Amino acid sequence: MPAVEQLSLLAASDWKEREAAHQQRVRRYSDPYLARRSAGRKHPVEDFLFTYYTQKPGQLLRWHPGAGVVLAGASAVARSAWKHYRMLDDGELAAVGLPAGSRAVTFDRRAFLEDRHQAVAFAGIILRGTAARPAQFGCFGLHEWAMVYRQDKFDRRHEYLSLRLGSAGTDKVVEDNRIRCSHFDAFRFYTPDAVPLNELTPSRDNQGDMEQPGCLHANMDLYKWAYKLLPALPSELVMDCFELSWRIRAMDMQASPYDLAEWGYPAIRIETSEGKAAYVEHQRVFAIEAAALRGRLAQALTPLTPAVAPPGAGLRASGGPA
Repeated sequence: MPAVEQLSLLAASDWKEREAAHQQRVRRYSDPYLARRSAGRKHPVEDFLFTYYTQKPGQLLRWHPGAGVVLAGASAVARSAWKHYRMLDDGELAAVGLPAGSRAVTFDRRAFLEDRHQAVAFAGIILRGTAARPAQFGCFGLHEWAMVYRQDKFDRRHEYLSLRLGSAGTDKVVEDNRIRCSHFDAFRFYTPDAVPLNELTPSRDNQGDMEQPGCLHANMDLYKWAYKLLPALPSELVMDCFELSWRIRAMDMQASPYDLAEWGYPAIRIETSEGKAAYVEHQRVFAIEAAALRGRLAQALTPLTPAVAPPGAGLRASGGPA
């Protein structure tokens, strides 16, 4: 970490405008989810980012400017009680053009790294490792089908949804295709009978070596890595990852074995050659978008990594930040 952290003051009018825009952007997604939750209703596509991932709507709603940005004024000072924020000292106030005695806050890099150095290290391993590998586009979303393979023998997944091809037809699609899922957090939801059908054996231990940039779930998980690094990252970057993940989830479920027509999601019939081609086309577009976001996230990690323990040091065998 540099001896003197480079800080820049963001005018109150500018940061309040950004905060309001961020909150409006989040509410477009969170308000319908909260309304459904209050009414006891589920949505198989649009609830996912709020139920599978650990970031809750209220947490996402908080706007953060990211590392190196100074916020001044009474409304900013309340953030001094937020985790990983701190008040500026007089020397720092002078450096950003504020008079001594002013009250201003910024991201607390030291406290963040003390608490989150493993998260930073693991995110760097995943992001940079994934970017360095060639993209694979031959999975056709069959992970979702493997999650319900011979499901009548096991606990039913998404019990309120019906299968487009029925149980027997769904099982046949799994048996007639190569299953090559490289993402552990998809593979771990396979039914027991589907596990040996997967040509790869992703695990938490080999996650850093297995993830590749064509994988829909690896690209959805950019949102996870982004919010786990808050408040070091600007919330706008987190929401860019969120919105990509939202669109990937929609396509992932369109290619799934479920009948989602009544929910407004027409099927991508990956059991056909036309459906497979459509799936790959979507997958390639998402991979391009994800590559740009992955690069932005890796760049945001750069000023944090010099103070981090060497890659792998102290990382839990179960993998990844909590």
